Amino acid sequence: MELGGRNILILGGAGLVGMAVARKLLAFAPARVVLSGLTRREAESAVAELLAEGGVPAGTTVEPAWGDIFVPEALKDRPRAEILASPEARALLLDDLYGELTDDVVRRSALGALLLRTRPEVIVDCVNTATAFAYQNIFESAARLRAAAGRGTADTDAVEAHLATLYFPQLIRHVQIALEAMRRVGTRAYVKVGTAGTGGMGLNIPFTHSEERPSRMLLAKSGVAGAHTLLLYLMARTPGAPAVKEIKPTAAVSWRRIAFGEVLRRGRPVPCHDAVAPVPLAEAFMGDVARLSAPTGTTLRGVFLDSGENGLFSLGEFETLTALGLMEFITPEEIAENVVRELRGSPTGRDVVAALDAATSGPTYRAGVLRQVALEEMEALEREHGVEAVAYEMLGPPRLSKLLFEAAILARLFPDLGAAAALDPEQTAERAAALITEDAELRVRILTIGLPILLPDGARVLRGPDVKVAPEPGQSPDDPRLADNGWIDLRPSNWLRWRERADRILRELRASPAPREGSRSDITPGNRRMRLRPGSLVAWIFRNEDHGERIKR
Repeated sequence: MELGGRNILILGGAGLVGMAVARKLLAFAPARVVLSGLTRREAESAVAELLAEGGVPAGTTVEPAWGDIFVPEALKDRPRAEILASPEARALLLDDLYGELTDDVVRRSALGALLLRTRPEVIVDCVNTATAFAYQNIFESAARLRAAAGRGTADTDAVEAHLATLYFPQLIRHVQIALEAMRRVGTRAYVKVGTAGTGGMGLNIPFTHSEERPSRMLLAKSGVAGAHTLLLYLMARTPGAPAVKEIKPTAAVSWRRIAFGEVLRRGRPVPCHDAVAPVPLAEAFMGDVARLSAPTGTTLRGVFLDSGENGLFSLGEFETLTALGLMEFITPEEIAENVVRELRGSPTGRDVVAALDAATSGPTYRAGVLRQVALEEMEALEREHGVEAVAYEMLGPPRLSKLLFEAAILARLFPDLGAAAALDPEQTAERAAALITEDAELRVRILTIGLPILLPDGARVLRGPDVKVAPEPGQSPDDPRLADNGWIDLRPSNWLRWRERADRILRELRASPAPREGSRSDITPGNRRMRLRPGSLVAWIFRNEDHGERIKR
């Protein structure tokens, strides 16, 4: 991709890797670079730093953006603890996290709003998403909730706070919003700078913030990072998605600067304390322990290496961490170089999405041949036993079973695709209703697996004890989504849809090059092309109407 003149968004652009990526990208004279950070101070300071360095080309604008991208836009500048403490804010967060993904949810999310506002053609995501989720510490949250339940004090606040901490609902909604927003604005490329969680080390990693080795939180970080990678792998296989890549560093990332001065922890100075006097071991951890030490009035100072999000390291800490045979390290500039090379279309061998594409086992020639054998064997058994099962409702969704049964009804009423493409909707509705009335086995099979049958008048329905797609509380039974998602619909309007489908399929078949003209078309074997086969018809609907086509093999 040509990067000159592009509109680029760098999520986590105020961080160590984000700044390195920004410097590399500015060399190609993009039209605009938006640097996002968690806080306004971080984002504006990052922009000021780049402008002061003098590396911004004429005609390129560099802009700050800020806020927590994992919460609704209205909450993006509030600390997470404050959000969880507020019933109103928490309700907004949970509604958007656990509710249906709608246009409103995308628009009011901080990430969706940012993308819709900036409309980036290229996104480089340098946010350490796995850390952001895993360090909310589900284990501590679960312990608090269980303790409250044991005391009988587990109220709604405690339950909701725990729900807001669960990793995977947050990760899933984050990826959904990212994809939907990128589709809306036409983003062409998305590169994630991910993590392995352990800096490339194994479960024997000695660097941990817990007595456990490795800590549960560290393993949670790796688990979330792995899940995020697989979701990106699926995103890359989704029609309408941008080109998706992930660069996953597997070493410590360093460094931003080396200096002498005040040591900051989470942006604040570390107060120094001194012991008042020796105390017996038995008393050292009991009662008022504040009396055992006194502040010196100074703050911790020294030489440090600023490693970005991982904090400040002393000489000894950095020397140990990066020693040969331990975590070692990689520079942010090397990561940025890989990002830019991938964006420009030069494979680096470091894109884990491409690596998964190459390493996973997809469809095979053997399976394609054997599929035909399986289909013919099942057809022979159906003829032998005089049954047509159509669907059992074990694969899902209910829409699949609904469409299969409607296609089976169509095949009972018309000899081939050409006849279906010329059907009369009113007459077909009457004939379909008569078939349902006369054929008890067909009717029983439909009702047994939980599909209601909406009769041609649209006012009456046949149903069994179980209904797979039933109205939600407050939802009207005549909501068209119900019939579309899981009801056998005998109304004329639905048979008109089937006529339009048959006509389109027929026109596609007639326009497709024949086998003698090459391999340009997907060709159904033999005389199956014109037959009304429920499975083939529904496969066409899923590929074309529902945009569910596979784009990678």
